[in-house]
Amino acid sequence: MLKVDDLMTKELFTLNEDDNLKMARSLMDLQRIRHIPIVNEKQEFIGLVTHRDILRATISQLADIDPATQGEIDAGIPVGEIMQTGIKTVSKDCLLKEAAYLLLNHKYGCLPVVNEQNCLEGILTEADFLKLTISLMEALENG
Repeated sequence: MLKVDDLMTKELFTLNEDDNLKMARSLMDLQRIRHIPIVNEKQEFIGLVTHRDILRATISQLADIDPATQGEIDAGIPVGEIMQTGIKTVSKDCLLKEAAYLLLNHKYGCLPVVNEQNCLEGILTEADFLKLTISLMEALENG
């Protein structure tokens, strides 16, 4: 049986709650990611910032704010103020099928993967399942 550990992303980009919104936006743009786990100094998972959270915290383009001003505003907002807490997590030993059901049934975009001490070990995203699906379809085609 496949487990979360077999598919999760282990090379993570994280921030801490004192880092600012400007850093989060830049990290998402540079790394082409939509979820940033927030950890404390012990690497314990404490929250999640999503692309949607950043959009929600951004002043509307209708306000005619120039990018430099938006950057200054973003630099003053700690991600701890916009991060989501109480996020569902899984262990790396969780069955992949169970994790897939969690993502699908609850409409989660990702599942942070933590150990017994709540330290972040990885993240499982919808994109990871798309990659798996593509691999399986290619295997069937080449079957």
